[in-house]
Amino acid sequence: MIGSKVSYALVTGASSGIGLELARLFAKDGKDIVVIARSKDKLEELKRDLEKEYGMKVKVLVKDLADPRSPQEIFSELEKEGVDVDVLVNNAGYAVYGVFSGTDWQQEAEMIQVNIVALTQLTKLFLKKMLEKKSGKILNISSVLGLIPSSWFSVYSGTKHYVLGFSNAIAAALKGTGVSVTCFCPTATKTLFFKRANAENSISLKRGALVMDGATAARLAYRALEKGKTTAIAGLLVSLMTSISVRLMPRNLACSVMSSLGQPENR
Repeated sequence: MIGSKVSYALVTGASSGIGLELARLFAKDGKDIVVIARSKDKLEELKRDLEKEYGMKVKVLVKDLADPRSPQEIFSELEKEGVDVDVLVNNAGYAVYGVFSGTDWQQEAEMIQVNIVALTQLTKLFLKKMLEKKSGKILNISSVLGLIPSSWFSVYSGTKHYVLGFSNAIAAALKGTGVSVTCFCPTATKTLFFKRANAENSISLKRGALVMDGATAARLAYRALEKGKTTAIAGLLVSLMTSISVRLMPRNLACSVMSSLGQPENR
């Protein structure tokens, strides 16, 4: 089991996709969980399912991480209730699809708040107590687009590049403290990600190019967290292709290839 039996794992974006599957894995492993998302109905359904199937405690917090007040509210509410978190999973995030000159700034500003600001603030808030106990694990979800950006997901790619760099930097600083930070970079995943981004017609999804399901991505992320890996890329094939692209291909060529996979199929 990851973490202590008397402490909780906190999973943001737990109402669907990778976050939901990670919550299932923690519960199956005998871990109590705090699940956070915007949808109360979906979280309550998840709570009922996990408590019935695995007998673990599941605490629901309905929060929108696009609201700058949410990270502090989450931390303060859990502190007030005496809920100790020794595993933090920053999974919540979404994308805005399209060429940058034509995308909506308000959507992108909220995306930056969720993908970068909330993730960073939650990490800072919960890390302090982990360091005091000399024990804890943090899992930050980035993306292969954090390694090789796509012009169809330009700001999203930038946010995920930040998540990767930030995670790697603090992981190095935390060596020897008992606290580990893992950054997981999934490839395109069959979740609500594409629907919310209005990118269901992208070539990568339509043709199944390097696409995996949420349960598979979650298992790979969970395994990386268990092992205390600093960085993990989803799947051997994706990891190999990404390594070749990053190390051997000119960066502009790698970006062009990734952008071609992201463009609409009927363009």
